[in-house]
Amino acid sequence: METKTLTIGYYALLREQRGLSEETLDSTAATPGELYAALKNEHGFSLESNQLKVVINDAFKAWDTPLNPGDNVVFIPPVAGG
Repeated sequence: METKTLTIGYYALLREQRGLSEETLDSTAATPGELYAALKNEHGFSLESNQLKVVINDAFKAWDTPLNPGDNVVFIPPVAGG
C-alpha cells in the first residue's frame, strides 16, 4: 500500500469532535471512504459517511475517488443555518 501525505480539513461537528480544523497526516487509504472510516475509528466521530460530503482539492467528489499524494481532503457535515 502506498503511503501518501494528505491535508485533512474538518468543519462544524467534526471540528468539535477532533479538536482542530486541519491536520496533515500520512495515510494508506486509497479513497476518501477508506480515509474517513480510519479517522472515524481513530477519533470516534459520531457521523456516518453517508451524512457527509467530501471535497478533494476544492471540488465535491465521490467517496470512491482515488486519493493522490498531496491531496487536500475536507469532510463537510450537515450545517444548520438561517
